[in-house]
Amino acid sequence: MIRPTKIGDAVAEHLEKLILEGVLRPGEKLASERDLAEKLDVSRPSLREALEKLQARGLLETTKAGTLVAHFMAPLSRPLAELFGDKPRVTADYFEYRRIIEGQAASLAASRATETDRDALKECCERMRAAHIVDDPTEEADVDADLHLLVYEAAHNVVLLHVMRVFSELLRNDVLYNRNQLYSRYGVREQLLKQHLAIADAILRSDPKAAEKAASDHIGFTFQTIEDIRRDEARVEVSLRRVSRADLLAGTRE
Repeated sequence: MIRPTKIGDAVAEHLEKLILEGVLRPGEKLASERDLAEKLDVSRPSLREALEKLQARGLLETTKAGTLVAHFMAPLSRPLAELFGDKPRVTADYFEYRRIIEGQAASLAASRATETDRDALKECCERMRAAHIVDDPTEEADVDADLHLLVYEAAHNVVLLHVMRVFSELLRNDVLYNRNQLYSRYGVREQLLKQHLAIADAILRSDPKAAEKAASDHIGFTFQTIEDIRRDEARVEVSLRRVSRADLLAGTRE
């Protein structure tokens, strides 16, 4: 006997698909129960059943503010933040990984981006230009992370999207390197703007090879800049230790 799919199960499956595809993003608040039931054309009891199923799976969470898409990758990102934090070896390996992944993601995006993806990239580039003009490194760094996420979304590979979202959160929290230091270094903001716009332009032109090269070159430049910043900091620390060396030496006896 073939049993018909329960409406609650069908709604849960639909919402889960939207979360998987990145349509509904971690931290986003869903519409009210009444509005959501109306938009999905289901009864509120059926919707409530679906939401409870997804909560049990850890994909949704209910707070005083309402029902949110859960940060379901947090059980992975939190230990990684502790493990990876402030370790030069990890930073080097991270950029090596990013250089491989970023190039492929940009190449896929150039081949697969829809008109909606392209519009989102264009809008993000405008926000990036605006932040650059008003000389707001913090906002520009945030838009930087947004643009990379849009590239992952345009690649239309859900595994890539969710894995790279973990790294995006680590970046926003300055786990792997200090983004403000990067954007505050003389001349770097101008270079990063050109590089980001080049990545977006290649994707918008549907040029996979140019997109891959632009993304790879961008990651290489960022890594080299971070290394330069760290070397400069190390030199300053050595100089300061030399200045304070007298504190470690015995005083001259009368």
